Amino acid sequence: MPKITFRARTICALTLATAALCAAPAYADDTPNSARIGLYSVFYHVSTEGLEGPYVPPGTSLNAKNLNTLYLGYVRSLTSHIDLELTAGYPPLQKTVGKGPAELGSVPYNGQVIATARWLAPTVLAEYVFFSQDAKFRPYIGIGVNYTDFYDRDSTAQGNAGSGGPTKLSLTPSVGVAGTVGLSYRISGNWKAYASYSASQVRTKLDADTAGVERTAHINFGPQALVVSVGYSF
Repeated sequence: MPKITFRARTICALTLATAALCAAPAYADDTPNSARIGLYSVFYHVSTEGLEGPYVPPGTSLNAKNLNTLYLGYVRSLTSHIDLELTAGYPPLQKTVGKGPAELGSVPYNGQVIATARWLAPTVLAEYVFFSQDAKFRPYIGIGVNYTDFYDRDSTAQGNAGSGGPTKLSLTPSVGVAGTVGLSYRISGNWKAYASYSASQVRTKLDADTAGVERTAHINFGPQALVVSVGYSF
């Protein structure tokens, strides 16, 4: 499947979600919308049954490096206590590292960056916001759905050496449950600061093809994210 298909599908889903949120009825308030920008720190808790296929030693597995990227969010207030949030981030360069044996043959493996990819992961959340609108601090909790699509998937020189030659990679898209807890602080007027911690299900199947030799792995990335942002209501 061409890479443009992955990007186009995710962008289409993001556009439809934004349109749906904008069309959602808001309560009688002068500022039912909010745009947010900040830092998105992602921490992975990867679990997998390991890499499977020809010439793969037992215990050969994968891990992912934590990362930071730009956070963007749009929020539509439906009532004084119910918000709908659409979150996204600038597609980061995700680095996958080897886990298991120190070497594959004579090639270093454990802890080595063997593949990279970028992902788009829009998430829609329904949130309950505590306390009154006039409160300086307002905690909130939310639950929703995450969609993750991977593109620009590449095996590194180290990954190719360990696999036995140039390797093509594919990763299936993921749909999973997402949840968040957070706190807002009114700075002044329409400006607020936010801090939140979220977790989501991101599961994918990795297919690696090295000159017709295929290896697979089912991966649960288990991402958790800390977001610090500022927002403007309008």
